Amino acid sequence: MARHFLDLDGAQTVPTEAFKLTRRAISDLFESRAMGVVHGEAGLGKTFAVEEALNRWPDVESLWAAFPSRPTMRLVAMTLLELLTRVPCAERNRFHATALLVEELAQRPRVLVIDEAQRLNRERIEYLRHLHDQPITRFALLLVGGDGTWEVLSREPMLRSRVYRRVTFRPLPAPLMVRAIRSYHPIYQDATDQLLLFIDDNFGHGNFRNWASFTHSAQGICRHAGRLPIDERVARNVFTLCGGGVNAS
Repeated sequence: MARHFLDLDGAQTVPTEAFKLTRRAISDLFESRAMGVVHGEAGLGKTFAVEEALNRWPDVESLWAAFPSRPTMRLVAMTLLELLTRVPCAERNRFHATALLVEELAQRPRVLVIDEAQRLNRERIEYLRHLHDQPITRFALLLVGGDGTWEVLSREPMLRSRVYRRVTFRPLPAPLMVRAIRSYHPIYQDATDQLLLFIDDNFGHGNFRNWASFTHSAQGICRHAGRLPIDERVARNVFTLCGGGVNAS
């Protein structure tokens, strides 16, 4: 099961439209061994949605990789080769390593997930595309990252034309977030719409990571005070603790 931010106790999965589209996209990518992208600003649940989707198919082998900003081609090749073979790679020649990588990727169907893909520039994404386009390789390629990922792909017709499935994560509008957050955590079951809109406007901003951080802090304050439900005073104290600049009354 995918982990909620901060391992938030009591948090439930909220099946937003983007979350459900991610499930469908990954199924389609694996079936077609195609290339896809899941992108959006940080904290919207992209990686969580991908993990949840892949966990639904335990028989599907999935491999995850992430790279530092602007990695060398050799580092990309070495990292992927070590991920596939599970042994340290001492190969110094990038081209030989690439040949070995193609052989490994031809062994059986897989899903290769590149997380934090916004760290890769056009040349590195093109390298991944080159591996994917080899006639003998048998893997689906999924890039997961910030909007910078799509900016790179959309500028390059050769890359953009190969994207078979694209899912864009955006902050939830306040009315949708108010409905969603009640099923996200029991602390909000009895909260008024006005309070939830107040929290979203001052802290959440339609972003699940922000809401997870808020909820974790609010739980601690309520537990320490020995009282529920959450109210505006608790919310203002959380804003102050998190540097929001809204003081408790």
